[in-house]
Amino acid sequence: MLSRTLMTAAAHASTTHTEVIPDEVNAAVLVPLCNVDGVPGVLLELRGGKLRSHAGEVSFPGGRFDQEDASLLDTALRETQEEVGINAGQIDILGQFGPPERSLMGLRVWPYVTTPCPSISLSSLTISQPEVATVFHLPLSAFASPARIRPDMFRATSPYWAIDVSDLVSDPLRRPEVDGGKDGRLEVWGLTGWYMSLLMRIIRVYT
Repeated sequence: MLSRTLMTAAAHASTTHTEVIPDEVNAAVLVPLCNVDGVPGVLLELRGGKLRSHAGEVSFPGGRFDQEDASLLDTALRETQEEVGINAGQIDILGQFGPPERSLMGLRVWPYVTTPCPSISLSSLTISQPEVATVFHLPLSAFASPARIRPDMFRATSPYWAIDVSDLVSDPLRRPEVDGGKDGRLEVWGLTGWYMSLLMRIIRVYT
């Protein structure tokens, strides 16, 4: 099933070179599809609690475009290696799967998605602390779990599903740093939740 859904994602993803929008602060994120203990899912970060923006929130690996980056895809790959220790040689890129959206901090964010990484151990990843508090694996099955998802609105106009991941962040010592979700829950929400829902619609987890 996963191979079939990835073929769908590949049909939607763009592999053409994306031009940086001038006079804007551009950024890129990478959605690393990966298998942990044979279970397909998505690798996510919990941002450090001392960061100036989006502290303690769930996010994809990614960051601002640097003038030394050859492209926005290179930005996403560079940031992924810096933040979680996965280098470009370990992954294959399907492409850009959605339009750029503006973050609450004013960045124009471009999303890219990988093919599934070979089975990985989360403990083997090299996390860039304190930028990243921890990483965790969100199984694809969680996206359709009624106990995890709730309807939300992106920018008050576009519906998407926020996902409760409170039980998946294993380090309780870092939990006081988190600040993302509703009613004290740790959730995949906001721009990250919007892009996640968009990808799940593309691969037909959501209709």
